Amino acid sequence: MNLSPLMTTLVLHFGEMGSRWGINRTVGQIYAYLVFSQDARNADQIGEDLGFSRSNVSMGLKELKSWNLLRPHHQPGDRKEYFSVPEDVWEIARILVRERRQRELDPTLSVLRDAQLSHRQDGGERYAQRRVDEMLGFLELIVTWTEDMQNLSADDLRRLMKLGAGVNKVLEFSRRGRRADSGPSALEPRTEQDS
Repeated sequence: MNLSPLMTTLVLHFGEMGSRWGINRTVGQIYAYLVFSQDARNADQIGEDLGFSRSNVSMGLKELKSWNLLRPHHQPGDRKEYFSVPEDVWEIARILVRERRQRELDPTLSVLRDAQLSHRQDGGERYAQRRVDEMLGFLELIVTWTEDMQNLSADDLRRLMKLGAGVNKVLEFSRRGRRADSGPSALEPRTEQDS
């Protein structure tokens, strides 16, 4: 690799993480290279800096395009296509959530909806039908939540995520309050004797 030590570390790490994210190592490394590069790069630059063959770069770019994660550019006087990624990490997250939903949740939702409608009359499968209903309800809730999150601004998403710690404190306070029917005040820390 023809990269700085920091870039090498990041590119190698993203390559290793690629398999855990459902992409191959080369695609992960190309994406990391583009995420952490200040300027748009063309396929030749990517191949040279990462030590990849032209065909590996082409396949990796094609995969990243299919995920809508690349921004193609053309430069005056240059026929080559250059690539960058969205500047805003929140936009990258939105794209990944949308794409994963379309690839993973939507097909499962379709199968569950079909199963729910087409197998209702078979009384011998009540348990499976109940589980289909439960799973469908759960996945539909996730889809609704992700759609709502997709419509928030980056600032609102940031604020919402920071609420997480506060929400956990409120929930713990609420749980203690429900357990303390006539015991110590829910505002006081619980002791072993209270349990």
